[in-house]
Amino acid sequence: MVTDSKSSIVDDKKPIDNKNIAIDKEDKQARLKHLIKRLPNLPGVYKMLGKNGDILYVGKAKSLKSRVNSYFAKTIDHPKTRALVARIHNIETIITRSETEALLLEQNLIKEHRPPYNVMLRDDKSYLYVFISADKPYPRLAYGRGKGNHQKGKFFGPFPSAYAAKETLVLMQKMFQMRQCTNSFFKQRKRPCLEYQIKRCRAPCVGLVTPEDYIEDVNNTIRFLKGDSSDIHSALIEKMEGAAEELDFEKAVFYRDQLSMLREVQARQAVYTIEGEADVIAIASQAGMTTVNVLTVRGGRVLGGKNYFPDVDSSLPLEDNLSAFIMSFYFQVTDDLPGEIILSHKLPDQSAVAEALATHFGSKVVIKNSVREHRAEWLDLATLNTNNALKTKLGDYLELHARFGALKDVLASVSDRVIDRIECFDISHTMGEATIGSCVVFDQGGSRRRDYRQYAIHDIVGGDDYAAMKQVLTRRYKKQPLPDLLLIDGGKGQLSMAKEVLVELNILGDTLLIGVAKGEGRKAGLEVLHFLDHEPLDLPMDSKALHLLMHIRDEAHRFAITAHRKKRDKRRSSSVLEVIPGLGEKRRRDLLNHFGGLQQLLGASQQELAGVQGIGPILAKTVYKVLHE
Repeated sequence: MVTDSKSSIVDDKKPIDNKNIAIDKEDKQARLKHLIKRLPNLPGVYKMLGKNGDILYVGKAKSLKSRVNSYFAKTIDHPKTRALVARIHNIETIITRSETEALLLEQNLIKEHRPPYNVMLRDDKSYLYVFISADKPYPRLAYGRGKGNHQKGKFFGPFPSAYAAKETLVLMQKMFQMRQCTNSFFKQRKRPCLEYQIKRCRAPCVGLVTPEDYIEDVNNTIRFLKGDSSDIHSALIEKMEGAAEELDFEKAVFYRDQLSMLREVQARQAVYTIEGEADVIAIASQAGMTTVNVLTVRGGRVLGGKNYFPDVDSSLPLEDNLSAFIMSFYFQVTDDLPGEIILSHKLPDQSAVAEALATHFGSKVVIKNSVREHRAEWLDLATLNTNNALKTKLGDYLELHARFGALKDVLASVSDRVIDRIECFDISHTMGEATIGSCVVFDQGGSRRRDYRQYAIHDIVGGDDYAAMKQVLTRRYKKQPLPDLLLIDGGKGQLSMAKEVLVELNILGDTLLIGVAKGEGRKAGLEVLHFLDHEPLDLPMDSKALHLLMHIRDEAHRFAITAHRKKRDKRRSSSVLEVIPGLGEKRRRDLLNHFGGLQQLLGASQQELAGVQGIGPILAKTVYKVLHE
């Protein structure tokens, strides 16, 4: 891979004087135009850089010169692209030997830097997997996100929704009764838990099942999750009949119930008994909104699907946007690559995408478009879900677009800046306790949840919201570029604090600052907008612009108060046990591990407390008295 080093353009770090804005803009355009002329007609990766050298966007191209030049065409009307171009102060390129190398390098750079204009997928959660741990002699059946990041064992999935994974887990418990509890809980048990009573576990913790019988249940679970249930069916019939002949009717009933559940599952999934593993991906676009549905098929069974609403340029062909989505999806979201990827549209760079995925995952993948029989049915299902999700989302999108348009009209007299990215801050605490600051991010596509941030506030006087806000803004904008609109939950005081921080950081620039203050009686809909250099604005209750700002402000409040309550409750729950004399850190941990948490500990009797190793009757009496009296 050959690197093409461009001489960087040094920007003046001093605040831009208003009189020189036009001159600075013309100078920047001239420099960029000269730089683009020197770009080669070769494949590679380009990085759009901001004023402070921060990476705004990373892209790949067959021809660097043609692709980069397209951003500055007069016909560009996508608001996200216009906002990006307005911030570009420099462009760096890396030349590669092939388009496949460019694809791989692009995804590596996106994963490392997470540029604000480059993150396509709003939900960064990885898929759920059902896994069987490697613990011997009694493995655990559970589910979790990611594939093998924190656990050793066999993984099955992925499951696109938590519901599908949990439903599978409950079914496995009912059929094969493997343990689900954590290892610490398992080792502490002295008697069977509720899972044994409701016949979802065979209580290996207290020796009510032999290791040999338990391993057989484990093997049956693995075979079932792999889609091989015919052998299980025959084996269960044989065991049921054998138990009946030996007059062990209790065991015969147990096998009969397992058979019954197995038949029910087989009947429910009869349409998906064909072998094969594939991801089926369909894309649709309308009115500037793009939707992608990823249908997951494993072991011949459809495990479910998930809809994505990627940030793409709707003026580009669907095939180009689908190609970009696939690279982001497999490099950023999932760590599982099936043998087949079935697409609703043929990619312009299909062979390069397949080669890049095979290189990254170390396994071959076949990308198909023209399919028949059951694969065509899978594709029809994905397409149907895509169109339905697009229709539903479009209503919300059009409303959001109308609200951004109304906000633009309202702010026309205050600023002529294009408003795309909005960041809002809020502070939450209880009488100064466990103070948390939140930052939520919105653009014309809606909330950008992966850009949300929470800040634990330290070293301030409890309840000092001004100091808390100053700390949050300082920590945020020391590292991040300013948005188009900075929204503060508060009035003139908080707004002045925000201005003070930006002046200290020497980044005030032309970012618009707005404070949203409660109106008369602190009633929703009566909010007043405060500005730095303009009179306050009192919008009518039915204003779409006001609805947008209220929605963003309320989301910041929700995000802050959720984190605050979690931190406060954690601190309070631990402090209850800390005041008990004679109860050190190890004994506190043993108590919580034994009962599974504070709520379960509160429900324990004095005798049960005394049964915990290291507690004893005298300390148990003290603990019980403190907790209940």
